Amino acid sequence: MENKSVSTDQTPTKEPLTGYVHSIETFGSVDGPGIRYVVFLQGCHMRCQYCHNPDTWKLNVGDEYTTDEILADAAKYRAFWGKTGGITVSGGEALVQIDFVLELFEKAKAMDISTCLDTAGQPFTRDQPFFGKFERLMAVTDISLVDIKHINSAKHKQLTQYGNENILDMIQYMGETHHDMWIRHVLVPERTDYDDDLKKLGDYIAAIPNDVVQKVEVLPYHTLGVKKYHEMKIKYRLEGIETPTADRVANAEKLLRTADYNGYEKWMPLPRV
Repeated sequence: MENKSVSTDQTPTKEPLTGYVHSIETFGSVDGPGIRYVVFLQGCHMRCQYCHNPDTWKLNVGDEYTTDEILADAAKYRAFWGKTGGITVSGGEALVQIDFVLELFEKAKAMDISTCLDTAGQPFTRDQPFFGKFERLMAVTDISLVDIKHINSAKHKQLTQYGNENILDMIQYMGETHHDMWIRHVLVPERTDYDDDLKKLGDYIAAIPNDVVQKVEVLPYHTLGVKKYHEMKIKYRLEGIETPTADRVANAEKLLRTADYNGYEKWMPLPRV
């Protein structure tokens, strides 16, 4: 009888991709259109002086989730999202874990779930392999919330430890590819609340191509995170700086021309009749 050899080789099972998650908010109302399931990922390279979550900075720590686990949990709340809600991925800095966000959003879009990316853009580069992944990510991202820390690169570096050239390049790419975005700016006395800088930022936003900016928000600086710095024994570099007055917030909104951007209304549900 002829002996037949039987191959015992097996294709190794691919380990599921996991992401490091800091926290999850199931009913987010300020992180994109509608009601959102918000995933705050762990890890950020920047050290923004006003950051209220320094516990999100460290890389490769936190609760590990697969994309399927996130989607299974998010689906429990889908009935509350309506026509405009969905999933938002924030941070830390979401793009630090771009592979995880990409897989999550590709699966979400296959389930017809709205996707929103909250980013300050610091890891952005047109070098490969990052840029190819970013192009794919934008194809499955419905809208992005983009935080412009400072329009002046030198002051941006003082504020965050990084310049802003690559961040503005990311925004340029988003404009060229017709990617909807909301732009946010944190107003900090003695740091970002100077009229000349605000005028330049307003001009910059107005020149972004293709009218893709749907909304511009001024976020007043607050001190809610100071306790975390003390607990973590990290020096808080804005000691003594108070929150901006209502007049300064109104001034920033005027200089950034926030009233000119109402495209976000297309994301809001129609009123009941």
